[in-house]
Amino acid sequence: METDQTEWHDRLTGVSNARAALQQLKQWQTGTDPGQVAPIHAMLLSLKRFSAVNLAYGKAAGDLALVEIAARITAFARAEFDREWLVARVTGSTFLIAAMEASSRERWQWLAEELALDIARPLASIEGPAPARLWPRMALLRAVAGESPERMITRLGEALESGRHNPGKRFCWVDGTRSLPDRSAQELEADLIAALGRDEISILYQPQFCTETGAMVGAEALARWEHPTLGRIGAGAMLAIAERADHIGQLSRHIAHKALLGARDWPQHLSISLNVTSADLATSDFAEVLAEAASEAGIAPERVILEITEQALVSELYHSAQRLLELADRGMQVVLDDFGAGFCNFRYLTMLPLTGLKLDRSMIVNLAEDPRDLAVLRGIVAMARALDLYVLAEGVETEAQKAIVAAEGCLKWQGFLGAKPMSSGELAFFAGS
Repeated sequence: METDQTEWHDRLTGVSNARAALQQLKQWQTGTDPGQVAPIHAMLLSLKRFSAVNLAYGKAAGDLALVEIAARITAFARAEFDREWLVARVTGSTFLIAAMEASSRERWQWLAEELALDIARPLASIEGPAPARLWPRMALLRAVAGESPERMITRLGEALESGRHNPGKRFCWVDGTRSLPDRSAQELEADLIAALGRDEISILYQPQFCTETGAMVGAEALARWEHPTLGRIGAGAMLAIAERADHIGQLSRHIAHKALLGARDWPQHLSISLNVTSADLATSDFAEVLAEAASEAGIAPERVILEITEQALVSELYHSAQRLLELADRGMQVVLDDFGAGFCNFRYLTMLPLTGLKLDRSMIVNLAEDPRDLAVLRGIVAMARALDLYVLAEGVETEAQKAIVAAEGCLKWQGFLGAKPMSSGELAFFAGS
C-alpha cells in the first residue's frame, strides 16, 4: 500500500512530521535490549518571533524561511550523528531533533548551541533592506527508563514553554537545569588550532557508484575531529568553530590537503570530491593552492570534484563564480551540492561553471512511495540534460531508490546502500574487491 506524503512527512519542508517522529522513537525503544534504556537524546526548538517574519515579508517568505531552516537542521544532523537520527517539524515553527546514539550531557548541549548559531545566520531566502534572522529557543532531553515517546515530547514542550517567560534563557533541560559545556568557546577554538598542529583531524571517504554499471567511480571526503571531552565533532561544527577563531581558511586547506594525500594510492579512474566553503572562495589564491595540493598527491585535476552548496554562494555570487571558473579552467569539476534543499536559486545554474548537480537526500527518501517526488526528480534530470549536467543522487538507502534513480537517468549515486564512510586504506581495498 502506498503511503501518502502527509502521513509521515511535512509537505512544506520535506522533513518528518510529528507522527513519524513518535513512530521512530518507538522503534528505537523497541529495538533496545530488555532492561536497557535506549540512548535517545532529543531537542525541541522553537523559532522566536517567527510570526514577525510573516507580518513583515508575507506568508510565502515565511514558508521559504522554514524550508531553509529545516535544510540547515538536516544538514547539521547529517554531519554530526553517526547512528540513526531524525528531524521533524512538530508544529508551525517548532522542530524536533533526536539521535539514537550515546552522548554526554555536555556534548548534547554543545551541539544544541552550535545548531542555534547555525540557525541564527542570515536567511538567504528572504531579501530585504537588512539581513533577516531567526533565533531559536531550545529544550533538551536524555531519555530515561519507562518514558514513552509521547511523554518525551510533552516534557520537552513544557520545558520550552517555561523558558518562554525567561527571555534570557535560550537553552534549558527538561529537569530545569542548564549544564555548561566542558569547554568554553575560546577553549574550543584553541583546541582546534592545537588539533591541526597534532594532525588530529581524520578524513573518511564515502564511495560513489555508476548507476549503469554499479562500479565505484569515486568518493566524497568527509572530515571528523575526535575531541577528547566532547567526542566526535563533524565538519560543519568544526568549520563553525574555525570561523569564529578566524582559522577557517587554515582548517579548510588542511582538510583538502590531507584528503588528497589520502587518495594518492587509489586506482587512477576514481575521482575524489571535496567540499568547498565560502571562505575558500573568498581567498584569492585558493585555485593555485588546491592545484598544488593535487599535484603533490599525484592526482590529476580531472579527478578532483569540488562540491559547493548554495549557502556558500549567497553572499558573493559573482566572485564565487570567478573563483570556481579558475578551478574549472585547471580541469577540475564543479558540482552544486544539496540541490533541492533550501530555496534553490536557479541563477546558479547559469552563472557557475557546473558539470553536475548533487541531489539532496531529502529528494530521494520518498521516491518509491510518492509519485510527486518522482515527478520532481524527472523534471530535475530533464533540466540537467538540457544544461549538459550530470546528476548524482545522494542518500540512496534502498534497492528501490537505486533502481529509480538509475531508470530516471541519474549518472551516479551514493549512500549507505553502497557503503558507509571509510578510511582511505579501507576504500582502496573496497575498490579492489
